[in-house]
Amino acid sequence: MNWYKPADLGFAVRRKLADLGYGARLFYRLLTTLGGSLKRFGLIRDQIHFLGNYSLLIIGVSGLFVGFVFGLQGYYTLQRFGASESLGLMVTLTLLRELGPVVTALLFAGRAGTSLTAEIGLMKAGEQISVMEMMAVDPVLRILAPRFWAGVIAMPLLAAVFSAMGILGGWVVGVLMIGVDAGSFWSQIQEGVDVWQDLGNGVLKSIVFGFTVTFVALLQGYEAQPTPEGVASATTRTVVVASLSILGLDFILTAMMFTI
Repeated sequence: MNWYKPADLGFAVRRKLADLGYGARLFYRLLTTLGGSLKRFGLIRDQIHFLGNYSLLIIGVSGLFVGFVFGLQGYYTLQRFGASESLGLMVTLTLLRELGPVVTALLFAGRAGTSLTAEIGLMKAGEQISVMEMMAVDPVLRILAPRFWAGVIAMPLLAAVFSAMGILGGWVVGVLMIGVDAGSFWSQIQEGVDVWQDLGNGVLKSIVFGFTVTFVALLQGYEAQPTPEGVASATTRTVVVASLSILGLDFILTAMMFTI
C-alpha cells in the first residue's frame, strides 16, 4: 500500500492555497475593470447577446414547465387545507425566492458557462492569448472583463424571465386547466409579495450567482491546459464547481436573508 508522505500533502495544500490566491487576485482585477469596460460597452453588449439571448430559449421553456409542475403539485397540496385560492402566491414566492435564481444559475452554468470556458480554453490552446500578450494587449481587459460583466448583467434578466414564465405556467395550470378563480390567483400575488423582501432577495441572489458562475467559467478557461483534453476537463470542472458553489451560496444567502 502506498502512503502519502507529509511532503506530498504539504505540496498539495500549498498548491491549492496558491490557486485560491491566484483566483482571488484575478477576481479583484476583474472588479477593477468596470470603468474601463463601460467605456467599451459594445464589447459587453455583444457578450450579453451571446450569453443571454442564446440562453433565453432554455430558460423560458424550463421556467414554463417548472410553473406547470408547481401549479399541479401546489394545487393538490393546498386543497387538503382548503387554501387552493393561494396557489398563485405559493408559486410566485417559490419562484422569486428560490427556484428562479437557483435553477436559472444552474442552467446558465450548463449553457453559457461551458461555452465561456471552451471559448477561452480554445483561444489559449490556439495561442491567441499569448499573441495578444506579445502585442502588449491585456487579455484580462480585452477578453475576460467584457464576458465577466456581461454574465453579471445577463443573469438577473434571465432569472426574471424564468420567474415570469413560471408564474405564467402556474396560471395556465391553476386557472385554465383546474379552475382556480383568476381574481383570487392574481390578488393573492399582489397582496402577499413584498417588493424588497421577496423580489429584492431574489434579484440579489441572481446577481451573486452571476458573479460566481461567470467568474468560475472564465477562471477555468483561462487556466485550462492548452490541449483538447485540458479544455474538456476545464469545461467539466466549470459545471461541477459552479453548481456546487450555487447551492452552497444559496443556503448561506437564504440563512442571512431570513435571520437578519
